[in-house]
Amino acid sequence: MSNLTQKRADIEVDAGRLDGTLAVPEGAKGLVLFAHGTGSGRQSPRNSFVASVLQQRAIATLLFDLLTPAEDTEYRTRFDIDLLTQRLMIATRWARAQFEEPGLPLGYFGASTGAAAALRASNLMGSATRAVVSRGGRPDLAGGEELARVRVPTLLLVGGRDTPVIALNRDAFAMLRCDKQLRVIPGAGHLFEEPGTMEQVAQQAAEWFEQHLTSPPALSTGVEREPNS
Repeated sequence: MSNLTQKRADIEVDAGRLDGTLAVPEGAKGLVLFAHGTGSGRQSPRNSFVASVLQQRAIATLLFDLLTPAEDTEYRTRFDIDLLTQRLMIATRWARAQFEEPGLPLGYFGASTGAAAALRASNLMGSATRAVVSRGGRPDLAGGEELARVRVPTLLLVGGRDTPVIALNRDAFAMLRCDKQLRVIPGAGHLFEEPGTMEQVAQQAAEWFEQHLTSPPALSTGVEREPNS
């Protein structure tokens, strides 16, 4: 891996502070923020693994907590998509301010409820956002109107054994009007704990971000497929 610079994130919000880590590889060609889901945070081993793979591809990453410790104990705030989106926007502004080049292409990686926040944030950021990836996410929680407005290339990754979430992702997929793909990872459950499944997620996410972070969003019809089809 190229030289990697890490900086502690100390992001001020109205309820306190969000902690995180900004990792910037030498010659970074893009920045991906991780929007964690319910009951998860910056120390998620699954998202940390994906982040490490992106860093190897010269993509900077920000792993951070969307909620304060007190907020994360409440069911209501975990599913407050408006609040999660607001926090993701605050973190985006903080992260972009850390670079001398403010126009670094931006991507979001969302898991669970974080996927809905990522899609909403992509609408708010406009052309600055180049790609979104959802892992076992709930993009449906973004709402039909917001989904129809998404214009950035969007990849939905779902475990083949995660039947309820597959159905929810298919519903959301149908509402998207952007360059899109829905890929089902065979044998994977909701948390992608099965051997080799997180490696597939990381590989496919890295390829998606590499493909789109240096290109403007494109409008096209999407496809749903198995990863090896």
